[in-house]
This record gives sequence, structure tokens and C-alpha cells, in this order.
Amino acid sequence: QVQLVESGGGLVQPGGSLTLSCVVRGSIFSLDAMGWYRQGPGKGRELVASITSGLSTNYVDSLKGRFTISRDNAKNTVYLQMNSLKPEDTAVYYCTRLIRGLPFGPWGQGTQVTVSS
Repeated sequence: QVQLVESGGGLVQPGGSLTLSCVVRGSIFSLDAMGWYRQGPGKGRELVASITSGLSTNYVDSLKGRFTISRDNAKNTVYLQMNSLKPEDTAVYYCTRLIRGLPFGPWGQGTQVTVSS
């Protein structure tokens, strides 16, 4: 059974940084494309960034330059480095596996990121 566990969220002031982690268990992680999604208050879930098994990355245009996705196959972990955080980045952040750019699941429990002064 595949399980994903996100961590690293919290309360941060505008302009601050956070690094989220997602550990994947029960999958051949090195072969998986992975994505980070977020769901803000009253909003739908949106793709933030993705990374393939070959380390190609893709970002939503509005976040380019502030967010960086990376992975460590030895640790079965995908990361999301978030810099210059803004209140509108407040959301629950989720990771999942991707197939052909679409979420394949399962979803983790998510990690809450709150950007507020």
C-alpha cells in the first residue's frame, strides 16, 4: 500500500521561507513523477510544481522564482522550498504521484502553511 506523508508546514510571516517534505512509502519512488498541490481557503486544489523521475521540473507561472521542487531518491522524499511567502500562499499543501501530468494518488494528509503577520 502506497502512503505519502507531508510535513514542514507552519505559521510564517510574509517574506519568510519554509521547506515542505513528502515521504513516499510502498512505491518505487525513483520511477515516480511527483507533484505538490495546494488548496487555499474556499478554493480548489491546484498544482504548484512537479518533478519527473528524470528531474525535469515544472511550476505554475505565478510561483516561478519563489518555489523550488526537488527530490532525494535515497530518502524517498520530495521537497518544496518556498521563499518570499505571501499571505495568498496560505493553504494546505499536498503531494501525490503523477502519471502523464495528472494526479495518480494516493493523497497524503496534507500540511498546513499559514502566512500571516
